[in-house]
Amino acid sequence: MLIGVPKEIKTNENRIALVPAGAEAFVTAGHTVVIEQGGGLGSGFPDEAYTAVGAKILPTAEEVWKQAEMIMKVKEPIAREWPRMRRGQVIYTYFHFAAAEELTRAVIESGAIAVAKWK
Repeated sequence: MLIGVPKEIKTNENRIALVPAGAEAFVTAGHTVVIEQGGGLGSGFPDEAYTAVGAKILPTAEEVWKQAEMIMKVKEPIAREWPRMRRGQVIYTYFHFAAAEELTRAVIESGAIAVAKWK
């Protein structure tokens, strides 16, 4: 599976959904991991920490979303990310649908597979 991790763009959110050790575990298991350039900096992980374990760096979030079969995020997609979601793409993040009807509708309309992780 091609797993993509875009940089978080929600206000005041600097974490990344996948640390280098997690990327290494996925790569070792035979998956491809792509990280948006600079995506880990807010958590203290430079791009080189990801490339050292076999992940690839892509220049833009658009490229990550476009290529990935599964997107991993810390927080739910915000409105400007909704058009990037697509049918059959797995999105693994913290979804709180009960509090966000517009997000719920955007996910349903996209046809993406939403997997809500626990905090």
